[in-house]
Amino acid sequence: MVEALELDEVPEHLFVIGGGYIGLELSQAMRRFGSRVTIIDRNDRPMHREDDDVTEALQSIFQDDGIEFVLNATVKSISGTSGKSVKLVIRQRGVEKTLEGSHLLVAAGRSPNTNGIGLELAGVELTDGGYIKVNERLETTASGVWAIGEVAGSPQFTHVSADDFRVVYDSITGGKRVTTGRLVPFCLFTDPEFARVGLSEKEAKAQGIAYRLFKIPMEAVMRASTLSETQGFLKALVEADGDRVLGFAGFGVGAGEILSSAQIAMIAGLPYTILRDALLTHRPLWRALFRCSPRCRRYQNQPLRKASPLWQLSTSA
Repeated sequence: MVEALELDEVPEHLFVIGGGYIGLELSQAMRRFGSRVTIIDRNDRPMHREDDDVTEALQSIFQDDGIEFVLNATVKSISGTSGKSVKLVIRQRGVEKTLEGSHLLVAAGRSPNTNGIGLELAGVELTDGGYIKVNERLETTASGVWAIGEVAGSPQFTHVSADDFRVVYDSITGGKRVTTGRLVPFCLFTDPEFARVGLSEKEAKAQGIAYRLFKIPMEAVMRASTLSETQGFLKALVEADGDRVLGFAGFGVGAGEILSSAQIAMIAGLPYTILRDALLTHRPLWRALFRCSPRCRRYQNQPLRKASPLWQLSTSA
């Protein structure tokens, strides 16, 4: 990734291996600089762990930008020199194909760089995945030694590493901060942004958690209309037998900022009705989430059985 940020030329045809955070962000940036971009991923869609409506919207917008996808594909061999000429042999649905381009970015994940640096001499143990073994206070197996960030197996985001520092600082100074129970948000800085915190629909269904789904297209958000940025949607999962917010996802302008309001409500255990009924300025982006206009449908989903949505039109402004 560092090399991609240091390029002094616009790639003629960039191959990106991996349809995750880094791959998508840099693919769109390079495409808008003028490169031809092809994303190669072994899954059937980019950001495949996210909900289907999210991945479908992402892929559609990228394709509208002219970005090509080669999905359900594995890379068999790579030859050439990135920056001059590269050749990839891939296997897709049982058929081998050869792709040729000018540059290559590998964004297929990261591995901890912990082998062969003498950690065992200090009594620092590793997990089976090669991460440094830590407890909830980020203490390693060696007394007086802590580990923070990705090498300790924390979620691979800068803001998580920064919070890890606060955990370690508390450990050293007598505080009680721990890593367990953290509500970890993330934002994909594409255009538009995608941001999520808490449960996705996929995760709720996998865990057998019933929920109500509130969803509104960005075209129904007045502030988005004034910005002429109406692509995407906002949605939130609310517990089926109460009003607590279980998760939020936004794909649209300012999604990373909108997320913070939902996250604060989740941390405080507030019911969604507090966000819906609060007297707020007219009209921030996030205010629309629980204040749907008649153009927005509100529906309830019981994920443990065959879906039978209850469609209701909201009368709130």
